[in-house]
Amino acid sequence: MSSSSSLLTDLIEALRVLPGVGGKSAQRMAFHLLERERERGLKLAGALEQAMRRIGNCSRCRNFSEEPVCGLCASASRDRHVLCVVESPTDLAAIEQATGYRGQYFVLLGRLSPLDGLGPEELGLGQLSERLAEGEIDELIIATNPTVEGEATAHYLAQLAHRANVRPSRLAHGVPLGGELEYVDRGTLAHAFGSRQNVD
Repeated sequence: MSSSSSLLTDLIEALRVLPGVGGKSAQRMAFHLLERERERGLKLAGALEQAMRRIGNCSRCRNFSEEPVCGLCASASRDRHVLCVVESPTDLAAIEQATGYRGQYFVLLGRLSPLDGLGPEELGLGQLSERLAEGEIDELIIATNPTVEGEATAHYLAQLAHRANVRPSRLAHGVPLGGELEYVDRGTLAHAFGSRQNVD
């Protein structure tokens, strides 16, 4: 880009902050907005600015929220005796859309990863311990991802639950519904085989 197009360069660089967007993709997006979608581009810019300024985290569950306490935590219809711990707001949304779960949530905003500087403090585990100590929660559903860091985080969460006399449970992992064994990867199949359950 020439020195006369510094605004265009800034726009392309700004678009590169999005996951999976490299230089070429960012350039295509910028050109598309400028060539065909200026009005929608302005609307997008306004929505981004408002979201960045006004959306924070719920003081109770750490999910994204415009209010100090989000709608899920404030709802009287949610079961306050069950707490599901997820790694991200994306995971929370997936559970809400795919299940009939009606309990409460706690969003870690990551997983234990000392190499990335993510320890118990960064994940709000002190805050989670305080919630467990309130005595209202009977079950802690651990819904971290089945990665090495996710499993380490799950182990840590189970210990927190035991210390607070709360029953921890873990989402089941294994062969997907409708999947065929010959196409399941070895790690998933080994985990499913090792975690098999009795059939009544």
